[in-house]
Order: sequence, then C-alpha cells, then structure tokens
Amino acid sequence: MAYNRPPAPEDLLVIEEFCNSARLLYGEDSLSGLEGARSWLHEHGHIQAGCALDSGGLSFLVRVRETVRDHLEGRQEAHARLSALSEQLLGPPRWDGQGRATLPEAAGDPVHAVAARVVAALALGRFAGRSARLKVCRSPECRWVYYDRSPANNGSWCSMEVCGARHKMRSYRGRRSDQG
Repeated sequence: MAYNRPPAPEDLLVIEEFCNSARLLYGEDSLSGLEGARSWLHEHGHIQAGCALDSGGLSFLVRVRETVRDHLEGRQEAHARLSALSEQLLGPPRWDGQGRATLPEAAGDPVHAVAARVVAALALGRFAGRSARLKVCRSPECRWVYYDRSPANNGSWCSMEVCGARHKMRSYRGRRSDQG
C-alpha cells in the first residue's frame, strides 16, 4: 500500500519525512542500519550528515524520531525528552529582516543539525498553530505521520483504505462476537 495523503506543507514536511523514515506497518525502517540511514540522509539532501553518520549518530537520530512521534501522539513522557533535545540542539530564537522567527541550530555536527531542523520545525509549527494537524496514525502497528487536512482536524488514520478499514473490521468482529 502506498500512503496516499498529500504531503505536509513545506514548513512541516521535514518532520513528516523524518518520522516516516520508518514504515512500521511493513517492517521497513531506513534508520535500522548505517548503510540504509546514510542512503536515506543522502536522498533527503543531508549529504554531510550521511557522510558523518556513525552508530552513535544513528542511535541519536532514531531516539529523536521516536521522541517526535511520541510527542505528536501526545505522550506525556515525550515532552520532557523533547525539551531536553531542544535545549541541546537549538539556540535562542532569532528574527530575520522580514520578521520571520527562526530557531538556529546550536553549533554541532551535521547529524545533530538534521535533528535540529526537525525539532525547530516542530517548535515553530506549534507557535504558529500549524503542527497540531500533524498526526500519528492511531493504529499501533502503523504510527505513520501525516498532515490532517480534514476541515474538523479529526482524522485518525493514515489511510481509511488500510488502517481505518482494519479498525472498522476489528470493531465489527468484536461486536459480532459479543452478540454471538
């Protein structure tokens, strides 16, 4: 199955792409090994990070990805981890000549810079009220991150054809077995 939702807006796309480096429903994870992670980083324009990546950097990227995903799901324990990452990765806010706020990367290696871009995009999106539309599929086997474009901002599934349909079928079977 291909995930068929339109991508997140450009300012949030870095979050969506980073979190979706794992397709958990299919047992695929681009960050499961050094070679795959280097390839993923190169494909997404992070050439220096791909060249500098070692096993410690890979573990760090996976921790950041799962912290962001947990945060988007609203898991309380993720908020403190995200705050610590923000303190480690980002400098104080700055404004450019047009009045746009930025959260500059703290000095560090290129692998940390990738994580800093993701955490900064998440923070700036929250300040602007836009990242609340970034959701994690409610299916625990999936956890695909998507941008909810529904008018009521109440989407629950990455795809109604797959995860939504599975949920509905499980609910239906549960009701039938309760009746029988």
